Amino acid sequence: MQKNSSIYVAGHKGLVGSAIVRRLLDLGYTNLILRNRRELDLLCQKAVADFFSEHRPEYVFLAAAKVGGIMSNKTHKADFIYENLQIQNNIIHNAAICGISKLLFLGSSCIYPRDCPQPMREDYLLTGSLEKTNDAYAVAKIAGIKMCQSYNEQYNTNFISVMPTNLYGINDNFDIENGHVLPSLIRKFYLAKINEQPCVELWGTGAPLREFLYVDDLADACVYLMNNYAQSSIVNIGTGEEISIKDLAMLIRDIVDYRGEIIWNSSRPDGTPRKLLDVSKLHVLGWQHRVTLRVGLKTTYTWFLQNQETLRQ
Repeated sequence: MQKNSSIYVAGHKGLVGSAIVRRLLDLGYTNLILRNRRELDLLCQKAVADFFSEHRPEYVFLAAAKVGGIMSNKTHKADFIYENLQIQNNIIHNAAICGISKLLFLGSSCIYPRDCPQPMREDYLLTGSLEKTNDAYAVAKIAGIKMCQSYNEQYNTNFISVMPTNLYGINDNFDIENGHVLPSLIRKFYLAKINEQPCVELWGTGAPLREFLYVDDLADACVYLMNNYAQSSIVNIGTGEEISIKDLAMLIRDIVDYRGEIIWNSSRPDGTPRKLLDVSKLHVLGWQHRVTLRVGLKTTYTWFLQNQETLRQ
């Protein structure tokens, strides 16, 4: 990408999209095309087609998606598969029609089988059954990968797909019911602290292992791969490090400075037992993460405290 290349970031208001915009601006890219939901309905085929026809971006970061935690994924499966498929289909297809230079599609580590060998290599895709609590979302993301690969094969497009691990950071969704585990824990412990609650109840056993990547690191990796990678095979983006949900909760409790007890409700689902990405391919390509979990959590919590009135709920 040249500094004056026209770059469309789909989903620029979300966790990932806003981080990509920050990184692009920091690096001196000056010609960003940004549209919010009121300005462009990505679920509408005609609206997306008209947008691409009029603006004809050279590069596209496809970060727009319907996302959520275990409860949201489990109870709104139809919404997750429909909306994500619709967004992907509209953007990828019209990007191909307009002959853009390159597109980066953001998938998810949930595309891999529930009982996948660890760490999860890119070639483990479609080798087993998915985790049932978020299989609708995973199927949509797998379809996006296959769509990018199919257009590359048939129309000689340059569409790449990356699979980030669990993300957190500035502009996250801190809603307790619908957010992902890490921001939800931050909000839970914060509310328990200010309300002087003696204990906090958390779902599951705390035993599952998870990998977490600070979203600004992801954004840096995405820009790096847009400039340095041009193959159809997917690329994992993560840290290669994992932590149990129980240890994560204790770490967040410490950062929030909540002194109460943690109670684990084992009648609630744990989700996938373990999710660790093999990031050796990414390392060979020349990129590694920089932000440690503790540093990222402190930065995220500080931002959370400073943006109470404007948080996405």
